[in-house]
Amino acid sequence: MPFSKLILKPGKERSLDRFHPWIFTGAILKKEGKINDGDMVEILDYQQNYKATAFFQSENTICAKIFSFNGEKGDYNFWKERITQAYALRQQMGFTENPENNVYRLINAEGDGFPGLIVDIYNKVAVVQFHSLGFYKIKENLVKALQEVLGNELTAVYNKSKSTLNCEEELPEGWLLGKVKMPVSIIENGVNFLVDIIEGQKTGFFIDQHENRKLLGRFSENAKVLNLFGYTGGFSCYAIKNGASLIHTVDVSTSAIAMTEENIKLNTKENSVHQGFVRDTFEFLDNTDEMYDIIVVDPPAFAKHQRYIDNALKGYRNVNQKALKHLKPGGLLFTFSCSQAVSAMDFRTAIFSAVALEKRDAQIVFQSGHSADHPVSIFHPEGEYLKGLVLRVL
Repeated sequence: MPFSKLILKPGKERSLDRFHPWIFTGAILKKEGKINDGDMVEILDYQQNYKATAFFQSENTICAKIFSFNGEKGDYNFWKERITQAYALRQQMGFTENPENNVYRLINAEGDGFPGLIVDIYNKVAVVQFHSLGFYKIKENLVKALQEVLGNELTAVYNKSKSTLNCEEELPEGWLLGKVKMPVSIIENGVNFLVDIIEGQKTGFFIDQHENRKLLGRFSENAKVLNLFGYTGGFSCYAIKNGASLIHTVDVSTSAIAMTEENIKLNTKENSVHQGFVRDTFEFLDNTDEMYDIIVVDPPAFAKHQRYIDNALKGYRNVNQKALKHLKPGGLLFTFSCSQAVSAMDFRTAIFSAVALEKRDAQIVFQSGHSADHPVSIFHPEGEYLKGLVLRVL
């Protein structure tokens, strides 16, 4: 059955000539054939030349997400081959079949040729987030392909897409294959965690900080560490595993701090060096006299859209300036932005302003992003959302 078609306005095919995978609503001249949300469609330029094949979704500003520039039809074998390629990359990068690690991102949306799909692996449990109704419609085929590719490395699949699918109909979350009790036990770089994939943020854990947590561990011996916006204690557990002398974890969520305490216990017989605080980060910084050797500032996205960038940059500047007041001379500031709308240069400028306002001197000793299981397509720079700086502050 032939696909329906989207005809582009003159000149709007230029981004496709550079293999960018998005089509915005304003680029569409007309539709040919009946098109429902989630349907596969062919994209034609103004002269009716084929350019790409995509999933359509009218509710989104990005109305078409491209998965092929070569005319493939998006059948079962096509997606199975793409999953195979994604798994091969994680094998090459050392994430799979590793006794020290059983958590990684298997499919990173556009970065793996699946625009609108995330799949994270937690100890043989796959958590799927559909950001595209098109992938939701073929979920049975995707689960079958995951089973074939992963084999006995997969026991269950959970759909966690309530907050990510933008469509009129509210589609249910739940188990697509098997079922396991919460929380799931995982190991990352030899550090143990419990993860609630159902109630936790994102898919349950911030897997993209894999390498940054490992880096913090290198400097944690005998250090006093403050983990702000600490969630379930990812950075805190690396600190205690590597011999920190004091660790404070701050988060506004009572359940997150409770899980942090459980995670700390998994990694040490002596947890008296750790204390969790259910508190707003700004309030905590305004009311503590403690000085630290390492401070982690890893807030949620301050700007999810371009129109909020100015406020976001003020937020990054303010929280980092307050954190610097509690960092010892020669201490390390691990600071991050996960806002896709904020550029690396804008984020760096906000941190520069925080240091300057505190009249401190600082050296950038590391610049980081997400780990290798979060690949970014060279044609889709928007996928590079996580920005990190490690400063030595004098």
